Amino acid sequence: MTDLDKGVRAARASGAQVVVAQFDDPIGRDAAVQFPGGIDAQLYWHTTPPSYPALESVPDNRIYLTSDSVGPFLGAYLRFTGGRIVSDRRAAGGGRRAADGGQLGLDGRTHRRIAIRSAFGNTVVSVTDGHLPYPFGREVTGYAVRDLAATLSRAEAAGAEMLWGPYASGGRRSAMVQFPGGYVAELHQGSDG
Repeated sequence: MTDLDKGVRAARASGAQVVVAQFDDPIGRDAAVQFPGGIDAQLYWHTTPPSYPALESVPDNRIYLTSDSVGPFLGAYLRFTGGRIVSDRRAAGGGRRAADGGQLGLDGRTHRRIAIRSAFGNTVVSVTDGHLPYPFGREVTGYAVRDLAATLSRAEAAGAEMLWGPYASGGRRSAMVQFPGGYVAELHQGSDG
């Protein structure tokens, strides 16, 4: 953020609650807010803007919600981020194609999958009944890669453990890995539209 205090006010105005008030850290200031549905986000400002090469692709924030909480979350989150929904694959009705539940380890089922783009990055919201097989719901980030097989090979050589996949659905292949220290991430190649 360019103005943390303004960002916290905007989060509150959008419907989020402040769960950790603004505080100083060694490189700037931080706060934590919670959007409806129990989704936490860290807001921060750096004293000196970081300098590093641009990412090849923007990671996805991965969020899991129930049908009861997705509406309030979307309202608040879209107001705060100024984001837009770029796809909404509903599990039923609306004439839209549902998302493949197999992408969440739910073979033979479907779910609602919402993709959001904003200045705050990409967000993928999976709407389910909350009954998810391990390791789904434990990852908070998804990474698009050029070559999934090569990336998985490098991850395993670096000590990562394959938890699930690779799984192919439509034009997308994905897998779930856990890195040393417990960090779980989704890796994918292609898009399922």
